[in-house]
Amino acid sequence: MAQIVNILIVDDHHFIIQGYTNAIIRFPNKKYEFTITRAADCKEAYEKIMNQDGLVFDLALLDISMPAYTDKNLESGEDIAKLLNQHSPDCKIVLLTMHSERLKAEKIIEEINPLGLIIKNDLTYDIMLMLLATVLKGQIYYSDSVIKFLNMQQKEKVYVDVFDKQILHFLNKGIKADDVALYVSLSSSSVKKRIELMKILLDKKGIKNDELVRIANENGMMIK
Repeated sequence: MAQIVNILIVDDHHFIIQGYTNAIIRFPNKKYEFTITRAADCKEAYEKIMNQDGLVFDLALLDISMPAYTDKNLESGEDIAKLLNQHSPDCKIVLLTMHSERLKAEKIIEEINPLGLIIKNDLTYDIMLMLLATVLKGQIYYSDSVIKFLNMQQKEKVYVDVFDKQILHFLNKGIKADDVALYVSLSSSSVKKRIELMKILLDKKGIKNDELVRIANENGMMIK
């Protein structure tokens, strides 16, 4: 029997909501069956969350910038995420924004700790499917622009994307770099390039792959 996943989508652009919906209904893993609730602003999102007769949401896709609901002090998708944390505490939160230059990523991660943080310009149909697959498993998915921004701003932790995490995971299991492509949706050359780029990111160019895995684990880069 399929697992029912109740999804809340909040965005003030109808065509974006429709795009998310199209990707969700075409999600290839038939382990899941989705019900979708839509809202176009903070007021409608509040009403959907508070008036669902006990329905809790399992996943929420929230635009950060949207019309406010001042009566309830709800100014943004971040405020809706905090409301969901109160009323659907197990809800997997994904925050999306068009404005990378205004993204306060560290503050969002500290206050909300979303499983997904996405710059909309990074989002394609395939990335949307990868986002869903990753978040539904309870794993973090940050888009490329968010990862680059975080790595520029922070030095105590290194951020990598889901593909790099998968590569590190299989290297940690003793899979040779030449064979990792058998387990991930990347070519062998792409796997090797990503391994070298991770070494450069860690300022450890030239180290062996088992040493890369050890350092990656120390820096919080591994799949949890």
